[in-house]
Amino acid sequence: MEVVYEDNHIIIVNKTANEIVQGDKTGDTPLSEMVKAYLKEKYQKPGNVFIGVTHRLDRPVSGLVVFAKTGKALSRLNEMFRTGQVEKTYWAVVKNFPPSEEATLTHYLVRNEKQNKSYAYEKEVPNSKQAKLHYKLIGRSDNYYLLEVLLMTGRHHQIRCQLAKMGCPIKGDLKYGAPRSNPDGSICLHARRVKFIHPVSKQLIEVEAAVPDGNLWQGFDFL
Repeated sequence: MEVVYEDNHIIIVNKTANEIVQGDKTGDTPLSEMVKAYLKEKYQKPGNVFIGVTHRLDRPVSGLVVFAKTGKALSRLNEMFRTGQVEKTYWAVVKNFPPSEEATLTHYLVRNEKQNKSYAYEKEVPNSKQAKLHYKLIGRSDNYYLLEVLLMTGRHHQIRCQLAKMGCPIKGDLKYGAPRSNPDGSICLHARRVKFIHPVSKQLIEVEAAVPDGNLWQGFDFL
């Protein structure tokens, strides 16, 4: 487990694809429990260790996950994520050249719980929620393009759904129209950067997560 930042109130880790943030019906060990075990061992803590989940990343997505180490930090971070005070930047690998090299996308998403999938519409429809993101083409390789995505709202599968809607499904994301899965079951979406004011110390926190290993992520020429 790669710890990118830690202080008395917060710990930020770089999640690998296919780790789950919180426990689910699979019964697989979640990242939250791994962080607890890490802290228990590092600080030789008797009894239970407190870890609060402030937000989630989809299982096949890699990158930064912010956990709270204290109740005070958890309640404040929850509110900050809810109100958009945490700036989240993602990198996405797509096969198709985007319609514009840089643009803001606004859609209305409807979540289908049974399918665990969201659908994007150009106009407001019943049960829809507005979704906004800004993307920019930042790199290219022989076969793929690298987009930097600034998330402006936090909807279910938002980046996956909106990029697919504009004709650029994320590499490996079969659910949203990619032609093939990735061998490891991941999708090529990476939570690259988080930026926020520390909920307790009020200092600016800005951290980056290294991209996953492998030729694909390393093979881009940056524009």
